[in-house]
Amino acid sequence: MIKKVLIANRGEIACRVIKTAQRLGIKTVAVYSDADRHALHVSMADEAIHIGPSAASESYLVMDKIMDAIKSSGADAVHPGYGFLSENPEFAKRLNKAGVTFIGPNPHAIVSMGDKITSKKLAQEAGVSCVPGHMDLIEDADEAVKIAKKVGYPVMIKASAGGGGKGMRIAYNDTEAREGFQSSKNEAANSFGDDRIFIEKFVEQPRHIEIQVLGDKHGNVIYLGERECSIQRRNQKVIEEAPSPFLDEKTRAAMGAESVALAKAVQYDSAGTVEFIVDKDKNFYFLEMNTRLQVEHPVTELITGVDLVEQMIRSANGDKLSMTQDDVTLNGWAIESRIYAEDPYRNFLPSIGRLVRYRPPAEGTLSSGAIIRNDTGVYEGGEISMFYDPMIAKLCTWGEDRGVALTAMKDALDVFELDGIGHNIPFLQAVYDHDRFERGDITTAFIAEEYPEGFSGAMVNSGHTRKIAAVCGLMHDISENRSAQISGALPNHERYVPNKWAITIGETDYTAEIKGERGLRTVIVDDINESKAALEMEVLTSWKPGMPMVLAYVDNKPLNFRAKRCAEGYHVWHRGCVFKVCVRTPRGAELAKLMPVKEAPDTSNLLLCPMPGVIVSVLVNKGDEVQDGQALAVVEAMKMENTLRAETKGIIAKINCQAGDNLAVDDVIMEFET
Repeated sequence: MIKKVLIANRGEIACRVIKTAQRLGIKTVAVYSDADRHALHVSMADEAIHIGPSAASESYLVMDKIMDAIKSSGADAVHPGYGFLSENPEFAKRLNKAGVTFIGPNPHAIVSMGDKITSKKLAQEAGVSCVPGHMDLIEDADEAVKIAKKVGYPVMIKASAGGGGKGMRIAYNDTEAREGFQSSKNEAANSFGDDRIFIEKFVEQPRHIEIQVLGDKHGNVIYLGERECSIQRRNQKVIEEAPSPFLDEKTRAAMGAESVALAKAVQYDSAGTVEFIVDKDKNFYFLEMNTRLQVEHPVTELITGVDLVEQMIRSANGDKLSMTQDDVTLNGWAIESRIYAEDPYRNFLPSIGRLVRYRPPAEGTLSSGAIIRNDTGVYEGGEISMFYDPMIAKLCTWGEDRGVALTAMKDALDVFELDGIGHNIPFLQAVYDHDRFERGDITTAFIAEEYPEGFSGAMVNSGHTRKIAAVCGLMHDISENRSAQISGALPNHERYVPNKWAITIGETDYTAEIKGERGLRTVIVDDINESKAALEMEVLTSWKPGMPMVLAYVDNKPLNFRAKRCAEGYHVWHRGCVFKVCVRTPRGAELAKLMPVKEAPDTSNLLLCPMPGVIVSVLVNKGDEVQDGQALAVVEAMKMENTLRAETKGIIAKINCQAGDNLAVDDVIMEFET
């Protein structure tokens, strides 16, 4: 049996592999860069080895440094995780030559299936239905445009060695094909050390459904059901679930059989994923095969009870699969939320900094029978750097059916405390509350269709806001009474605290009358903008001033949200909604309506850097006249390139940076004539 495994990766996947290895009694070795010196995976492993500077191209992607770490640690096996060197056949060959076990598929399978171009050719030869496209290498942008026209717009420009949404662009015209080709090449080179690009037809309105396969070195291959991965943004998966709410047993079996046949054709002997796009009529087309563990593997583990990392280790060790296809059963439903360090209110731009507060929901089984699982590689007080993927955690829930799993996920996100950086939890909450998602009516175009202008927050539900008004009124009452009883106050001179408050949420005005002194309180909420009768609610909360998380019960039902004290009230985050709750005395509310509104500064003549990152290129010069939508500069952050465009026609008056400069959020890149 393998005795010591080195994890050639970082973050949550390194932590995930360490957990299973240690459960099996296998010693673990972590590797780390300068930026990861204090990372969670470093402290979890039995030993850790430094491998170089922060940039992945100088550390995690350098095979010689990984090989040196293997030699110095005495590890007899390597698990590559996903990304980095996980699908690099040369790495697997070097390990085999050194007598070190690679916990992944054999090099032949990686070459055959890991390369997107080769895999499609093999699939076509095997009679597998594939998406039309140009499978040969593309030399330059001019050739890319020519091929895109021949295939027919829209097209998908993809990195041959790609994965995880890196090196992928959709082009609807010649200009986008030209720009997308260069950006895809750059991202592919930075992320995978391989800048080969190919083009295929982009099938609009599809579902992205993948089949998990598992093989051993004795010719056995099985499939473990499917995962629905259609909720994507910029080709990066955001939410996954298993099984798919769309497939029927017949289609599942057909996709599974085809996946197994394809895997057997290349002697596949580890965990892998065969990806398909599926149209509205359940016709499916082979997309690619990922010859590694997938980010979303936990949902398959939750519905099958199979530890995929353990199976990879056992297969690499030469063991036969301990199960047959008939032994595989799908039990219940699982959902995964990818928690990213990105700001959904700024077009999902990466966010870096310190995790001032990181309190995920507790893992385990709930009273409803649902299960909470959180795979993470961070901790409170740790840093999110600009050098790597922005993933913070993968929050998963399991339930006996989709409804139970979905309710558990909503509740879990409600109590997920995360401060110090921008994050996508509000967006995830909005998606889960969307009626289309609840119906399972989703495609890969869901985000583009439902949030065409970007995400600015979910619509505030009036039923929720009345309850939040009641809770915030009680919170203010608790805070004011506490202030009135400050130690040292003279007897009989305590400040008077009223029991009725004026509350404003958006354009809606309420009054909240508090009855009772402690414990379960009665709050009477009246919407003074409407003729509806006042509502009397029973409210119970353990909240105290300063707490960022509000856990309350309203009429014996939980209502949880995040709140931060601000002038005249609280900023509240709830189910994808962000709004201010103003709490004043009735007289204060009257006077507030007379106050002038402060106008925001005019920055329309400035191009501001929307994220911390590095300027890849400046595409215009001082004095140039630019058109609406014209590309002005390219900024790279967390291995993704972002093209900044002109919002209107204008003339460049000043350029304040050049390629290679590091910029912070809102640094001025260039100025326009006014």
